Amino acid sequence: MKFRPCIDIHNGQVKQIVGGSLKDQGDQAAENFVSEQDAAFYAELYRKSGLKGGHVILLNGKDSPYYEATRKQALLALGKYPGGLQIGGGINPENAPEYLEAGASHVIVTSYVFKNGVISWDNLEKIRDTVGKEHLVLDLSCRKKDGSYYIVTDRWQNFTEEIVTPELMNKLGSYCDEFLVHAVDVEGKAHGVEKELATILGGYTAHPVTYAGGVGSMEDIEVLREAGQGRLDVTVGSALDIFGGSIPFETLAAMK
Repeated sequence: MKFRPCIDIHNGQVKQIVGGSLKDQGDQAAENFVSEQDAAFYAELYRKSGLKGGHVILLNGKDSPYYEATRKQALLALGKYPGGLQIGGGINPENAPEYLEAGASHVIVTSYVFKNGVISWDNLEKIRDTVGKEHLVLDLSCRKKDGSYYIVTDRWQNFTEEIVTPELMNKLGSYCDEFLVHAVDVEGKAHGVEKELATILGGYTAHPVTYAGGVGSMEDIEVLREAGQGRLDVTVGSALDIFGGSIPFETLAAMK
């Protein structure tokens, strides 16, 4: 298990939010922490700590008046740590090359691939062919409904018909280098991980998988390690001291 750091950007600022609260209308979100530092500060911190594979997430839609400010912050982070960070949020074949040229190691994609509630295999092939399999991360962020974890799109607001299973990941794995999975219902709450989801993800072995959502303590890290059979990497946001939480950043930075 490795620690994957994050830089979540909303309305032009580095924030930690409650994932399920995000709404495009009015660019609203319940905030846990709003940083006085810019995205470049965190990118430099991660670079100095030798942490690779963290993700920068743009939490504003392209139609938002804040989108350009959010995008500017993301580009600052990529420029500060070339090759060390992945980027997601509104990624498509048109803008993906720019982010890779700006320093991203990978682009992270959900909504472009999961269109109208199902997988668009044409879009998946197009983004893979544009950036290369080795630079593509598929984001299978999900919410629980009727006992299953359904992939959600459009900044986690819309359910698809696709359920997260090792079988689905096997189908998608030939197109990408890694998977990122936000457990959206617990994202930003720091009250415990989705153990059932971690168990499902731990059943997949072909590519790296990063779990995000709900970690509030080192005990939660151990729950995740056990449920995921040690196969999952982990992202921690709101619970970190650098984002107003109690877990020392240095403790997790040692998990390389």
